[in-house]
Amino acid sequence: MTYLSLGFSLGFVGLAAIISRYQELGLEKDLAVGVIRSIIQLTIVGYILSYVFAAHSWLFILLMLTLMIGVAARNAAKRGKGIPNAQRIVLIGITVSEAVTLLLLLFLRIIPVTAQYIIPLSGMIVGNSMVAAGVTLNRLSNEFKLRRAEIELALSLGATPKKAALPVIQSAIKAGMIPTVDSMKTVGLVQLPGMMTGQILAGADPIQAVRYQILVMFMISGASAIASLIVVLLGYTRYFTSNAQLVIQDY
Repeated sequence: MTYLSLGFSLGFVGLAAIISRYQELGLEKDLAVGVIRSIIQLTIVGYILSYVFAAHSWLFILLMLTLMIGVAARNAAKRGKGIPNAQRIVLIGITVSEAVTLLLLLFLRIIPVTAQYIIPLSGMIVGNSMVAAGVTLNRLSNEFKLRRAEIELALSLGATPKKAALPVIQSAIKAGMIPTVDSMKTVGLVQLPGMMTGQILAGADPIQAVRYQILVMFMISGASAIASLIVVLLGYTRYFTSNAQLVIQDY
């Protein structure tokens, strides 16, 4: 891949900008900012990863993982309007999701204990956990507003907060997992995911690439489920007082 080829690829962004302009979507500025940020961020990360891979230091690996989790939590928490301490909730959810998934990968010796494997796979875990947590938070907030009368009625009849909010909890967790489940259903038929495509472009055997992609899909499904579950279990309690009264703040 030459720099000239990368330059030509900007034409795809230009096409998106033209569509935005034609439809008066107002996304031209955001597209320009996205292009600049992606080039700068990916270039910096590329040099950092080259250094980290060569150093073989757990300190650098932990710093990279901490940075990824922190940025992901901050981004996903924006969808939790009306939920106190949303960023802390998401941070816990993504951290536990990453820790459980990565430790299983290492403990079962599915991947080697090297930065070259840990960091890229952790990026996939954290990224998908971020999406799941964000969708879950958003659905949790909306469901509480939509089902307010239903929940208050259940509370007045003696239901516990968890029992009254059970439909909300189930709906939010399901929403967080649906993108991953849908991807698993269509992978290989509708899309060839990044891990598989990257290996094939690098000259790897397609069968070996498929094995790695299956690993990634299964890994992501578990990580998304963990993140969604923790975010909901920590998030729904923020809507109730110690006296089991429903409190919904309008933002």
